[in-house]
Amino acid sequence: MRPQNTQNIQKEDFPLKEESYAILGAVFAVYGEMGCGFLEAVYQECLERELRERQIPFTPQPVLSDSRKNDSATPVCSWDGGVSE
Repeated sequence: MRPQNTQNIQKEDFPLKEESYAILGAVFAVYGEMGCGFLEAVYQECLERELRERQIPFTPQPVLSDSRKNDSATPVCSWDGGVSE
């Protein structure tokens, strides 16, 4: 499979451009300040603080449930975080 030609993608074609830019800015700020070599939990905490400082709404470590079985009480897994609307 050949890679897509990304040169023809217009700025308008990129959904949630400003939101994505703000989140990536927070991620790079944390990495730039902390550097590498820490456990994931350290970056998680730092990113949560950075998102709060930038007033970017998010949900830290939401629990995902198995909706196929209509069992919202049984957590399947959790993930690092989700940005809210």
